[in-house]
Amino acid sequence: MKKTELEKLAAVKVMTRLRTSAVPERYAQGSASVPDRREQRRLDRERGLVPFAVKLDSGLARRLRALAGERSIGLNELVDELLRKGLGETG
Repeated sequence: MKKTELEKLAAVKVMTRLRTSAVPERYAQGSASVPDRREQRRLDRERGLVPFAVKLDSGLARRLRALAGERSIGLNELVDELLRKGLGETG
């Protein structure tokens, strides 16, 4: 084998090792507190939440996101509040 081929193989080994290794905690500060998707779905189920997808006009979606940002609340909380208000319920 030529020296360049050996270097390429060594680089592949290093890249594979980097891809399979975990991210050091110092680079991912706070990421451990975010649950993965499966855990988040479990937490949502415990709170009685169900996924409910709808299609909205892009202008309306933009307004909802802006309003959620102004109020510093999540989009889910804002839509819940607006739907309850629209349906005459209190939450």
